[in-house]
Amino acid sequence: MQDEPSVKGLTRRQELAETAVFLLLILPSMALSFLAVGQGALPFPLVAATTILRDAGLVALILLLLARARQSVAAIGWVRRTVGREIILGVVLSVPVLIGVTALNAALRTAHLSGPRTLPTGLVPAPRFGTLLLAVVLVAVVAVAEETIFRGYLLLRFTRLLRSRAGAVLLSSVVFSIGHGYEGSAGVLTVGVTGVVFAIVYLWRRSLVAPIVMHFCLDFITIVLVPLLR
Repeated sequence: MQDEPSVKGLTRRQELAETAVFLLLILPSMALSFLAVGQGALPFPLVAATTILRDAGLVALILLLLARARQSVAAIGWVRRTVGREIILGVVLSVPVLIGVTALNAALRTAHLSGPRTLPTGLVPAPRFGTLLLAVVLVAVVAVAEETIFRGYLLLRFTRLLRSRAGAVLLSSVVFSIGHGYEGSAGVLTVGVTGVVFAIVYLWRRSLVAPIVMHFCLDFITIVLVPLLR
């Protein structure tokens, strides 16, 4: 029986192989996040620079894979319609999401799930202008790249492969949470739930703009603002 195409230019088997190779590329390095001590041994500028370069490379790879499948960037939510409205929505939604995930993390910690008292030192910028500027660039790049990867590309591919949008949301959120092992089991679960929220907003708006803004706001508060206030 011939394998029928599932997207432009790709058969279902080819799409499965493409997704598997992409996951093989990102999952091993993400799983290393559970070795929090190793992250703490590296200086923030090095961690930030390598993360920016890695994420930029992954986004470039996604664009290449989309071009190979003859799909536009709109297929993963890169759209320009009502950008201003989506940015405002993202900022507004960041407030209840931040309150909710903070409460969830606290509840999980109360239930004796593990979690670090502070972020690894490799993720905490020094209170200097240059380092803080690098931190803001890092947060912006990570927000764009991770939403493109997990809510855009992987959610699209998982939906087609699983033939279930709910299953795709869950699986993409699980993969997203793996890269946050340094936050302990409470943090991993909290990040997974946050990923589900981002995915719901993405599917609702059919745009990555609001999830990117939400992601940026949450990371900016956690990585830049809170350590600076401390």
